[in-house]
Amino acid sequence: MIPAQFQIRDLTIRPAAVLAPMAGVTDTLFRRVIRGLGGCGLLMTEFTSSEGITRNAKKTLRYLFFQPDEHPITAQLFGASPSVMADAAKMVEDHGFDAVDINLGCPAKKVVKCGGSGLLRDLDLLEQIFRAVRSAVRIPLTIKLRAGWDEKSIVAVEVAKLAESVGVEAVAVHPRTRLQGYSGQADWKIIAAVKEAVSIPVIGNGDIQKPEDAARIAEQTNCDAVMIGRAAATNPWIFSQMVEFRETGSYRQPTDAHRHQLLSRYYKEIKLADQPDAVGKMKQFACWFTHGVGNGSELRRTVHEARTPAEVLDAVERFFERQAAVGIEPDAVLRNEVPSDHANEHATFETAG
Repeated sequence: MIPAQFQIRDLTIRPAAVLAPMAGVTDTLFRRVIRGLGGCGLLMTEFTSSEGITRNAKKTLRYLFFQPDEHPITAQLFGASPSVMADAAKMVEDHGFDAVDINLGCPAKKVVKCGGSGLLRDLDLLEQIFRAVRSAVRIPLTIKLRAGWDEKSIVAVEVAKLAESVGVEAVAVHPRTRLQGYSGQADWKIIAAVKEAVSIPVIGNGDIQKPEDAARIAEQTNCDAVMIGRAAATNPWIFSQMVEFRETGSYRQPTDAHRHQLLSRYYKEIKLADQPDAVGKMKQFACWFTHGVGNGSELRRTVHEARTPAEVLDAVERFFERQAAVGIEPDAVLRNEVPSDHANEHATFETAG
C-alpha cells in the first residue's frame, strides 16, 4: 500500500506524498489549496531559475514566496553553472525552505539549454553541480530526474548512484525520457531499478491518476513515496483520497458543492493577490479542474468568455446557481484522466518533468 511516511535525513514527510513542481501552477495559492485539503506531506515550488535568483530578478524571486503554513516545503532550482546553482541554493536555505531540489527533468527547449533534463547528457558537469550545491547548504538536498535523454541513454540509475555518492538525500524519478515529453507510458520498472540501486529515499512519479495508481506504483517499485503532478490540478482531493484509500480501502468523491466551494475560494484568492495574469491563471485552472463538474463544458465556456477576474467569479457563481436550480446531480465518477481534447495543453504545464 501507499507508505504512511518517509524520512529525508531529519525531515519527516507525513503522509508520504509530494506535490510535483509545475510551472505556472504550483504557486503559493495553489499549494495552500492542496495543503488545506490534506494528505500532501511535502509541497514544492514551481521550478525556478538559479540565474534569476542570484541576479535578484523580481519576477524570479516571487516564485520563492511561501506562507508559514506551507512547511515542509522544497524549492526546486534549475541551472547549469555549479557556482550559480550553489549560490542560489544558499539563498533558498536563507529564505527558510526545508530542502532544495535540483531539476533534472524539465523537457522544455528553453530550459534544456541551461539545465533541466539537458544535464542528463553531461554527467561530469552534473557531478560538479551536485558537489557545489551540497557544500553550499546544510538543508536536505534532493533531485528530480527523468529516465534519460532518450531510450538509448537511460541513465536514471547511474545518476541516482552518483547523487547518493556526493550527499544527495532523496531522488524523485519520472520514468519517461526527455524526448518522450509526456507521451507514452511511464516505465515504472525504472523506478524499481533506482530503488534497488540506492539506499536514499526514492519517490515514484508518473501516470498516477487516482489512489489505486499510487498503491500500484508503491507495490510494483517499492518506492518510499509518491509524487503527484497533473492529477492534482484536475483533482486537488487526490492526496486526501490516497490517505483514505490507504486506511480504509476506499475513498469518497467530491461533490459539485465541494468543487464550487473550492473553485470560488481559489479564484477569490487569485483576484485578491492581484497577479499580473490573473484571468489567464483562472482560465488555465478551469480547463483542468472543471472536467469533474457536471455540465463542466458550459462552465469552461463561460470562464473563457470572461475578460476580468470579477467576470470570472461572476460566471462561476451564476453557473453553480443554475446547476442547483435545475437539480443537476454531481458526476458519479470523478474523472482523473486528462481528456484527450486537452492533452496538448499540458506541454508547458508540468515543465519540471
